[in-house]
Amino acid sequence: MQYSVFGEKFRHNSGITQLMDDLGAAMAAGDTLMLGGGNPAHIPAMQQQFRELMESIMRTPAAFERMLGNYDGTRGNAAFIEALVELMNTNFGWNITPRNVVLTNGSQSAFFYLFNLFAGAFPDGSHKKILLPLTPEYIGYTDTGLGANFFQSYQPTIRFLEERMFKYHVDFNALRIGGDIGAICVSRPTNPTGNVLTDEEMCRLDALARAHGVPLIIDNAYGTPFPNIIFSDAAPLWNPNTVVCMSLSKLGLPNLRTGIVIAHEDVATALAEINGVMHLAPGGVGARLALELVRSGEIITLSREVVRPFYQRKAEQTIAWLHEELGESVPWRVHKPEGALFLWLWFEGLPCTSAALYEQLKARGCLVVSGHNFFAGQEDAEWPHKHECIRVTYAQDEQTVRQGIKVIADEVRRCWLTSLSKLAR
Repeated sequence: MQYSVFGEKFRHNSGITQLMDDLGAAMAAGDTLMLGGGNPAHIPAMQQQFRELMESIMRTPAAFERMLGNYDGTRGNAAFIEALVELMNTNFGWNITPRNVVLTNGSQSAFFYLFNLFAGAFPDGSHKKILLPLTPEYIGYTDTGLGANFFQSYQPTIRFLEERMFKYHVDFNALRIGGDIGAICVSRPTNPTGNVLTDEEMCRLDALARAHGVPLIIDNAYGTPFPNIIFSDAAPLWNPNTVVCMSLSKLGLPNLRTGIVIAHEDVATALAEINGVMHLAPGGVGARLALELVRSGEIITLSREVVRPFYQRKAEQTIAWLHEELGESVPWRVHKPEGALFLWLWFEGLPCTSAALYEQLKARGCLVVSGHNFFAGQEDAEWPHKHECIRVTYAQDEQTVRQGIKVIADEVRRCWLTSLSKLAR
């Protein structure tokens, strides 16, 4: 059987599909320490909210039937969009209208659409790329482009901090934006590292994007104002040249696949057209379930008072376990946890690759994510750092996370001891 170029692209095993397949297999087996994947925690207070919202829909005449039985428009649930517009305008002065908003079947779909709108082959014969001003970046971007040579990225500057922490920053001295760049994209907080670009960095990127006539795409899946998994000060940013991508997943609704894009009217309209062709309409269950939270503004309150503190406590506890288990036994650092659901561990000089460490940990029933998957645009760069890092989620229950940290520490020590033993022969 022969496949098209499109078909051949999606026949190979990408980093994101390997991650999701391993995640699904591990959940089915039920005996794996799940420190891989981006599944949010089951926060009891949030689950109770969702249960009560669903019960309210069930009690309202015909509401449940409409939610399941009626298509929305290509932009998504109109009532949810109107409520979101009011929320953002009232709280942040964004001055948007429903024409600036479109829903998608999860933010992953939104990035597939957006990247292929702004990069790839153009009618004039030119080819443009997505600029990632800082890597490592989200694993899910890597294979979204329908053409080759799709990303240009830059290595960060690294600032070393106390208590074995470090922080990435955009290297503005190295950053170049040529005529072959179609859009700039950053995640904030960054998946995989938990890095939060400062307000100053965001303003500089915004100014550069406008100066070069390209949009700035902000992946806000973990960001402010919801789910607000940010442990440092960070102001939300939007103007007609930015594309802000949000989601209900990390609020606790990942299986309802509800992505939100706020953009210039032309961009939002193009995404709605793609929705129509690809899906007729985006699924509406997530938007309907969260409607009253958005109308009341409670979605911001819950994010600030429930979701953010929950993850911040877990991050701090996991850092403490890392110090307890790794101590001074091996060279290690952790990116300063400023948000999202992950810790980014750096084992400088790691004798094996992070991909090999991933396989060794998987064999021991501990699932993480190898760091080499997060360096789109750096595939040919001779940079050992790409193969010295792993991503670990702390969203699971305490017993799972603590035991997983023990296994990671043990396996990393084993890796170093094996290497030293070989050198001694």
